[in-house]
Amino acid sequence: MRPAGTRARAAATCCVAALIVCAGCTSSSARPSAPGSGAGTAAARSAATVAASPAPPPLPSRALRSPGCATTTSKSPALTSVRTAMVGIKGVLVDTRAAMAGIKAMPFGVAVTPDGHWAFVAAGASIEVLHVGAALAPVPVRNIPVAPANPLGETITSDGRYLLAADGTGAVVISVARAEQGTANAVLGTLQAPASAVGAGGAIEVAVSPDGGYAFVTLEDADRAVVFNLAKALAHGFGPADYVGSIPLELAPVGITVSPDGRWLYATSEGGGQGADTGTLTVADLARAETDPATSVVATVDAGCEPVRVITSADGTQVWVTARASDDLLCFAAARLTSDPARALVAIVRVGEAPVGLAAARGGSLIVVADSNRFDVTGQSANLDVVNVAAALAGRPAVIGHIRSGLFPRDMTADPDGTVLVSNYGSGELEAVDVASIPAG
Repeated sequence: MRPAGTRARAAATCCVAALIVCAGCTSSSARPSAPGSGAGTAAARSAATVAASPAPPPLPSRALRSPGCATTTSKSPALTSVRTAMVGIKGVLVDTRAAMAGIKAMPFGVAVTPDGHWAFVAAGASIEVLHVGAALAPVPVRNIPVAPANPLGETITSDGRYLLAADGTGAVVISVARAEQGTANAVLGTLQAPASAVGAGGAIEVAVSPDGGYAFVTLEDADRAVVFNLAKALAHGFGPADYVGSIPLELAPVGITVSPDGRWLYATSEGGGQGADTGTLTVADLARAETDPATSVVATVDAGCEPVRVITSADGTQVWVTARASDDLLCFAAARLTSDPARALVAIVRVGEAPVGLAAARGGSLIVVADSNRFDVTGQSANLDVVNVAAALAGRPAVIGHIRSGLFPRDMTADPDGTVLVSNYGSGELEAVDVASIPAG
């Protein structure tokens, strides 16, 4: 572990997206209000989720070395029996000339309500609203323009009332109920960090504290995550006072997520590790990040070559990261990240070309990984790898097989019934994957 504030610099290669995580339930409130009694409700919901999940496999005692860059990928069988469905995403372009020329707004972030009835996709200068019914394929219902914003990563507050989409130096905030119902003024406001503090910004992904009080956004171009008082913005109107400060990260931060118990904030950075092409995983104390973000970092560890997404297991003991230029999926023991960081990396799984998005499925026994092939490597193709968690932690071959995807699968999330939704950025589609049809590994 390097001391907080150490900034080993490395060359970043390109812009990336953030992992999308969502939770909560919908509301029909016509007037926006600040999140309610937050922590207790969120904690109870989190505990219920953990109780309903199967017991996770034990974490191995071994310690692994962070992998370097790689050009070889995993070869796995095609899972042709898995049910999938593709939905075209239109989106809205700010540049009308591009729209007239037939250029599509590529889908980026994707979020789904906990009741599984609605999905939201960021595409161009809009949020597309889709209804999820009995059929596997969600049905596009309406588009919410958010210009001049160009939203990317998305998340939903734990009470399900607000959708946040990363943009610029912060995030656009949308009423979920109004978006579902198609009523006016769904866009409630925008959280913005001052340019004087963060520069150009480059917002990629957004996360929210379990009580819905604070929002955290990674700024790829500013090497930090910015912190906002979301409750204050919703209660008193959006303005400069919402900005709390920023968390110092390494070079080109992208992925961000909060631990299920609300204690830790995890963020990936493509560069800044001890090797020329090594990226990092940073751990920040969430409570401190809400009050004094500049001093909230407690640990930073190497996390492969260009790590770009991060999620946790439902019980918070596992932290999973996609290392895009290592072609690897990494698993860290969460407790060791702060207590024994040199021994925190416990599993490395070679997957397909340039993995980006990832989601836990089937009670956390599987991880679905988006092999983006975003750089169009000769002889490689984009797909979705399915990884058996128990096998990965045991050090055995863990890739069950791969599922067909569209072009450049980027972000993904799992809805409550187990369906995984994937934004296929390069082909302008939202893909639904029936997890129940994935064969046992």
